[in-house]
Amino acid sequence: MSDETGQGAPADNTVKPLSHGRILKLMALIGLAGALLGAAFVSISFGAGVLAGVLLAFLNYYWLRYSLAKVFAISAETGERPRWLGLKYIGRYLVLAAVVAVLYATDAVSIIGLLLGMGVFGFAVVFEGIFRIFFGIKSREEN
Repeated sequence: MSDETGQGAPADNTVKPLSHGRILKLMALIGLAGALLGAAFVSISFGAGVLAGVLLAFLNYYWLRYSLAKVFAISAETGERPRWLGLKYIGRYLVLAAVVAVLYATDAVSIIGLLLGMGVFGFAVVFEGIFRIFFGIKSREEN
């Protein structure tokens, strides 16, 4: 007998996909490289903007993860839809927008660098996809 259920998923639901941790590491690596290269080749303000954007991207990621885990836990326990769900999601975006607005108004960092840094999750997902395509083909050829 195998350890898998009938639908091909592992029986242990605590197993995380291999790419989850790799995406977070890629986010950090891309963000750090972008901040250093931006500071070196564009300006210190641009590099600081990229770094601030990466930090906001991580904040947004973990805040969303925490919120979703809480929603699912409440739903699993009570079987009811959590109240004020929409306001919490909108609130998260309003907080991020307020931070971006303050950084823009004070001209603390380059807004272009900030927006590029906030997009680091998307860049990490693209790189992860590229890794999966090329290393997936290589591992299939070896077998």
